[in-house]
Amino acid sequence: MEVVILQRFLDTNYCLFVMQIKLVGNLLLALLFVFSMNANASSHSESSEKDVKSEIKEGIDHHLIDSYEFTITHGVSMPLPVILIDNGVHIFSSSEFHHGESVVEKAGNFYTIVHGRIYKTDADGTITHTEPNDKGQVFVANEKPLDFSITKNVFMIILMALFMFFLFKGVSKSYASQLPTGAGRFLEPLVVFVRDEIARPNIGEKHYKKYMSYLLTVFFFIWFLNLVGMMPFGVNVTGNITITFSLAIMTFVITNFTAKKDYWGHIFWMPGVPKPMRIVLAPIELLGVLIKPFALMIRLYANMSAGHIVLMSLVGLIFVFQSWAAAGPVLGLTLALSLLELLVAALQAYIFTMLTALYFGMAVEEHGDH
Repeated sequence: MEVVILQRFLDTNYCLFVMQIKLVGNLLLALLFVFSMNANASSHSESSEKDVKSEIKEGIDHHLIDSYEFTITHGVSMPLPVILIDNGVHIFSSSEFHHGESVVEKAGNFYTIVHGRIYKTDADGTITHTEPNDKGQVFVANEKPLDFSITKNVFMIILMALFMFFLFKGVSKSYASQLPTGAGRFLEPLVVFVRDEIARPNIGEKHYKKYMSYLLTVFFFIWFLNLVGMMPFGVNVTGNITITFSLAIMTFVITNFTAKKDYWGHIFWMPGVPKPMRIVLAPIELLGVLIKPFALMIRLYANMSAGHIVLMSLVGLIFVFQSWAAAGPVLGLTLALSLLELLVAALQAYIFTMLTALYFGMAVEEHGDH
């Protein structure tokens, strides 16, 4: 027993060491960002403060939005496959766009990239914008083809899926002996935690087992993606609302397709409630069914994207103040917030999984469970 405890203690400290390495990497990346921005600022010393703020905002937006190439560092990127359905299937490399500067012709159709999205255009790449709306917003009026491209977020999701598959496949094989080995010694307490602290209390002993595969997948998938997004050159996948929307939709579908009749009875014809009130409350309860996945989607998206925005904005303050005296305190605060983001990465995975288990428990709860 003492040997097992010691092994798990060493595994835990190893993981903490890896996290510290990630934090140091983030700090070095921030310093590299500072030096590159400072060199750029010195070469354009006549630029106004507004231009600096615009450049910082563009850098943050570029980090948050999806793209058709996997950027390693400035000027170094890996092209990804573009898959368009527009009078046929067109498959080509994103490098043909030359970082959005060229028009690509396929089967007589012309395409270009504007603000990270592919639009149909003419041979000259003409882009038509809409008239400003009440908020002064202007949008691209060009038609968009049906896009199934492998963007950097999709690429990272595929990598994470493969990583998790081989990781847990190896962990399952390690249980051939009495004690888990390797990564299993670190992951086993987390699996037990999801089972005993999330699934059982919220779903119940009778039904929790059939949901365990999904709950474990969601927990580790979100947590690992959150951690990867914090690493240098990482991709902020969970800060993309389409990804969180997809996760929330899967929870919504599983909840409602596995729900028992008592669940729907409490929504449309609540027992113990006067009949006139049932008619009034039924639409409200039905609205709650739709609000639950919406809350899952927004919570994960807002928390993860906000963390990245805050960290990058803090580094940008150095150039707004145009003083190296601000570099030390700002980078120190950035490192401290990176530590907090490690907690947030795990916390958001826990909250998403816990709320998902709570919805499952409400769906399979029977009248006799009260």
